[in-house]
Amino acid sequence: QVQLVESGGGSVQAGDSLRLSCTASGRTVSISGKGWFRQAPGKEREIVAAINWSGDSTYYADSVKGRFTISRDNAKNTVYLQMNSLKPEDTAVYYCAADRTPLSGVKLTPIAYDYWGQGTQVTVSS
Repeated sequence: QVQLVESGGGSVQAGDSLRLSCTASGRTVSISGKGWFRQAPGKEREIVAAINWSGDSTYYADSVKGRFTISRDNAKNTVYLQMNSLKPEDTAVYYCAADRTPLSGVKLTPIAYDYWGQGTQVTVSS
């Protein structure tokens, strides 16, 4: 069993920055890749960024590429999402996720992930 807890969300103005953190507990040795998703009201959950176990392979949605950076610290069982130059369109509930499949690349769909956090709200005002 793995539990994921997000933190770092909040309400900011356009152009500001936030850093989200997600710490895993429990059977953390089973975790391989990690990802960040977001869901705005009336919209489906979408991929934001993903990273493999070693951290040498990443993926970013076109909407956040160049502004967001995903990273992880396996010693702390934590994945981060640094969000710069925030826009109102970034407003959503952000979820971290982890998968347990070894020897795989980054995963881009929610169904590919095995563990989920409960989400943290990010609100960006203009």
